[in-house]
Amino acid sequence: MTVGETRALDDLPGQPEPSARMMRPRSLQSPNRALSRSRPRLSGLIRFGGFLIFGFNLVSSACADVVLPGLVTNLVCRYDFEHPVTTNAARETDLGFSKTDLNLINGGAAMRVADGAYPGSTNALQTQQINSTTSGNDDWKAGVYQTNGVASLSAFASVAGITLMGWVKPTGTNPNLDTTTAATNDYYNAIGLFGLLSGNSEGHGVRALLEIITVGTNYQLVALGRRLDSGNSLTLAATNDWPTLLPSNTWTHLAATFDFDNGVMALYRNGSPLGATNTTTGNRWNITAGTDVTSATSPAGIKLGGSYPQNTQEFNALNGRVDDLMFFNRVLTAGEVQQQFASFFAVTSAPPVLAISQSDGYVTLSWPTQSAGFALESRTNLAPGDWLSVSNVPATNGQTISATLPVSATQQFFRLNKP
Repeated sequence: MTVGETRALDDLPGQPEPSARMMRPRSLQSPNRALSRSRPRLSGLIRFGGFLIFGFNLVSSACADVVLPGLVTNLVCRYDFEHPVTTNAARETDLGFSKTDLNLINGGAAMRVADGAYPGSTNALQTQQINSTTSGNDDWKAGVYQTNGVASLSAFASVAGITLMGWVKPTGTNPNLDTTTAATNDYYNAIGLFGLLSGNSEGHGVRALLEIITVGTNYQLVALGRRLDSGNSLTLAATNDWPTLLPSNTWTHLAATFDFDNGVMALYRNGSPLGATNTTTGNRWNITAGTDVTSATSPAGIKLGGSYPQNTQEFNALNGRVDDLMFFNRVLTAGEVQQQFASFFAVTSAPPVLAISQSDGYVTLSWPTQSAGFALESRTNLAPGDWLSVSNVPATNGQTISATLPVSATQQFFRLNKP
């Protein structure tokens, strides 16, 4: 075996079979969840001077996806901001079936921040107004846009219903000064959250939207939908004031359903329905006695944290963070919205990865700062018995915690454990 070669533990000759419990970090043990039968696997193995050094990363079936199995077939788009596009970190991978990757506009990869909304989430997306006094085009927002419709979003064409949901955390001043006017005290009449554009949108008009807009003289959390591209929109406004529903520096889960066949929308907060009323009366969506669906066009895109995802204009900036956005091409029931919200807290978070490198007779073991609180432990074998704390004090550097040890004449195994 050469220096730096890695092999799974079960590929190494003469190694005892480790138990899942022995290698499982205590923070992942739960009295309500059976222990995984997955074996620990090596995250690194180094041969140096004839001695072997091992480190482990647990692969566990307990770390399941948070999406309810019954919703997967209708999950068109999902963005958890943990998956940069491999060739371009300024884009985010769509985990839904449409594969419509998002552009992280003006801030690029720096917009991902270590502030997950729920247990097991690591990153969120930061959006913000950059300059409140100068007309420009530098606000941090996200989205995708095509003038004639984004082909990969065709699952939202001719549909009877749509559901949008995601986590939101206001982190600064909202609403924001309107940089498109000369007045120094003129504010935008909306705070952009997230939504799907209509098929003929110029970057602002929508088919389905969750946003904070001015209703009368007050800003309110709303669901705003438009069934037909050239038709009227309908707005459902939450009864409670928006700062109560979306408190600053607090993660809140929001959802909105758009039943285009029956002319009904609904708002949810942390899995529970919100009191809300339509801001207008009448048949705004031209609902008929038959089955009513949206226009047969693909949405022109997705907007997040502000309008105009083609980045031609800054508008309705959000100073805040978003996490785990999900767009479905049907109306979820109230029970499904509640169950999906609960599922964010039912999944055991993934264990941290322990990385290993060697140089000049020393071995460095490192793991993410998001896993602060884990202790580095070692043993000379994998027989049953106690693990010993590594005495070297770990150092924190940016997003990494690390400990550096001299290579010894003794085989060593390492793990991360949360006391």
